[in-house]
Amino acid sequence: MSLVKYNNNSISAVTSAASIPSGAMTLIKTLTASSSSTLSFVDGSSDVVLDSTYPIYLFKFINIHASAQYSNFEFQANASGGSGFNETITSTFFEAKHNENNSEALLRYKADNDQANGTAYQNISVSAGIDNDASCSGTLQLFNPSSTTFVKHFISTVQNYRDSDQSQISYVAGYINTTSAIDEISFKFSSGNIDSGKIKLYGIKDSWCQLLNWIIME
Repeated sequence: MSLVKYNNNSISAVTSAASIPSGAMTLIKTLTASSSSTLSFVDGSSDVVLDSTYPIYLFKFINIHASAQYSNFEFQANASGGSGFNETITSTFFEAKHNENNSEALLRYKADNDQANGTAYQNISVSAGIDNDASCSGTLQLFNPSSTTFVKHFISTVQNYRDSDQSQISYVAGYINTTSAIDEISFKFSSGNIDSGKIKLYGIKDSWCQLLNWIIME
């Protein structure tokens, strides 16, 4: 691999270049919580697209505030034609956290937050705080949910201002263990409501490699 050389010998000296690809990431839908028990994205409902249009779907969580102390932020899915948000999930869960007073700092695997072919909602952030300035923000990526050949992989990263005045980041990944298409995703807290916050759904047409190829070539 080598750096792109357009009309000069280094990136710093480039005076002209191809344009960065546009339209690769498209905002599909924004849901805003207001003491909401759940926020759900259902393909074909309320302008939501969750089908073969995009190979990757990205959910962004912005200042998700819980109504109940110590509750966990979670998601589940429905296969096409299914109901109940109880698809089989196998997952992993790591966390890193650090107290404001520097009394605790750690990185660990959290076995009580993973699943082995479980059908519960999957935790993607735990132990919410309910102070007025507390919330969690992050992302969930869902890969090729319309596939009828492969299981459905997901990766989530969520930063949480949790109870006990701690910064906590959760790294969660796994797969929805079905070859049926997934067309509904639901988010909620394990107890109480989503008091406030936004979830944005984006469709990604192309992998980030397309952007990398703009600056790197073989």
